[in-house]
Amino acid sequence: MIMQVSKTIGTTDKVVLDTPIFDPVAFRLSDEQAGIIARAREIGQSVFAGRAATYDREATFPTENYRDLHRVGLLGIAVPKKHGGLGANYQTYALAAAEIGRYCGATALTWNMHVCSTLWSGPLADDLDMDAETRAEHERRRAVHYKRIVEDGAIYSQPFSEGGAAAAGGVAFGTEAKPVKGGWIVNGKKIFASLSGHADYYGVLCTEIEEGEKASRRNTLYLAISAKSEGVSVVGDWDPLGMRGTVSRTLLFKDVFVPEDSALMPRGVYFQAAMRWPHMFLTLSPTYMGLAQASYDFTVRYLRGEVPGMPPVKRRMYPTKQIAVAQMQIKLEQIKTIWFQAVTEACANPSKEQVLRAYAAQYSVMEGANELAALAIRTCGGQAMLRSLPLERIYRDSRCGSLMLPWTAELCLDRIGREALYEAGETDD
Repeated sequence: MIMQVSKTIGTTDKVVLDTPIFDPVAFRLSDEQAGIIARAREIGQSVFAGRAATYDREATFPTENYRDLHRVGLLGIAVPKKHGGLGANYQTYALAAAEIGRYCGATALTWNMHVCSTLWSGPLADDLDMDAETRAEHERRRAVHYKRIVEDGAIYSQPFSEGGAAAAGGVAFGTEAKPVKGGWIVNGKKIFASLSGHADYYGVLCTEIEEGEKASRRNTLYLAISAKSEGVSVVGDWDPLGMRGTVSRTLLFKDVFVPEDSALMPRGVYFQAAMRWPHMFLTLSPTYMGLAQASYDFTVRYLRGEVPGMPPVKRRMYPTKQIAVAQMQIKLEQIKTIWFQAVTEACANPSKEQVLRAYAAQYSVMEGANELAALAIRTCGGQAMLRSLPLERIYRDSRCGSLMLPWTAELCLDRIGREALYEAGETDD
């Protein structure tokens, strides 16, 4: 497929675009969906892919990519159309994010943290229960956040982890918000906070606690804290194995005043979402779906002698190589099938089978992406591991997926086994 690259991206050269990960006809996508996803694939392949190695090598945030995401409208992909965004639903966003992850994992993963601030406060929140007054207030508040994103290119993040069980949904978040006149005073910290030092607003999950009360998950707040607020600081170094461009340093909040209008969700709505909209925690997976595809893409091109910068030596005639590619194709199609079904089923109040399938999809993608990268290394051989080529970066980036809360690979296995064998409230007593 040949497409004229948008002038807003800074080039007018014709680019031979890769075929979509999910063919619009085969997967029954609308023309509007296909257009949004193609936009992501276009900018990913023509722009982001060429920058990815530098961000990885230097462990620097992909600032230029975010400027481009804003120019082509993708910062507001899940912002409702009436607020100036593209109005993409959950499935459309997931498929577009997979295309970005195919070319730059760190950009896709951090973009997810940004998009979730609009996905959760937008179409997801619209599915949840609120009285008329609460919904009207939420609509007024989220319009402010959406305007910043669409018009000003503001970047939001979603610091989640704290080093304990809160990010897995086991206990209340340790970051606390004390109600005061006109808002809250927030104290706490977030670790592995992607976009730290680069986001304009941190979408912080914290626990609202009145004097003398005990912390409860029911009282979780979702607050957009300005990076310029007094008491917000970023500490620590960032030199990890993979996903280096996410710049996930530690965020500290010391007596930070947060005004009421900074709430991304009304009181009680985040807890309701966590209970009734579990697919909200599946949004890390599109990045790894893209990385899985990238491993396969590289292997085919390498064996065909079509990798730029490498001698055009073909290796496709060897039966062992052909068998390995067949194994990769089968594994990739298995991952794609279950994952597509899971992101298509995302909704409020899913069935037990749909939730189990979401866990299985998460596990399959997060583990399968690295399995494919490892098979690609074995198949392509030593030269393919040069840092001038993307495969070793894909391997390192893909290794990080199964470790990421709230649905690590281990937690997915635990929940699948338990929930398959027990109905809600059932015990062995």
